[in-house]
Amino acid sequence: MTNASRNPAYRRYTGRMIPLSLAYVGAVGLASWLIPDGAAANVATVAIALVPGLAALGWIWAMARFLVELDDEYLRMLEIRKFLIATGFALAITSVWGLLELFTNVPALPIFFVWPLWCVGLAVGQLVNWRQTGAAGCA
Repeated sequence: MTNASRNPAYRRYTGRMIPLSLAYVGAVGLASWLIPDGAAANVATVAIALVPGLAALGWIWAMARFLVELDDEYLRMLEIRKFLIATGFALAITSVWGLLELFTNVPALPIFFVWPLWCVGLAVGQLVNWRQTGAAGCA
């Protein structure tokens, strides 16, 4: 049994993230089905397009709540380090790509991709934690 499976904060976090993730995937699928490509922005299309964003806001709330509920200071430090690495990762890629867009004709990176880049950065942060602390130190 890992540290994460024994810690109630991790169980609550997982219990929040799974339904939010399912809601997000379902809402994106529904929006993709209901809104045709190139649709005009009107009240209906904007409202439908914003629904997946509510789940994304839920993810952010769940992560913040997780940090508040995590009572082990060492594990909280590891999670915060993951968040910081993810933030630096996403900012580095989007900043460099933005400069490429500004000065060359590379394709534009849709702003939507900032969140997935941040999530990839969480995995990078997890690897950094694992590398520096060993498997036993990783949550």
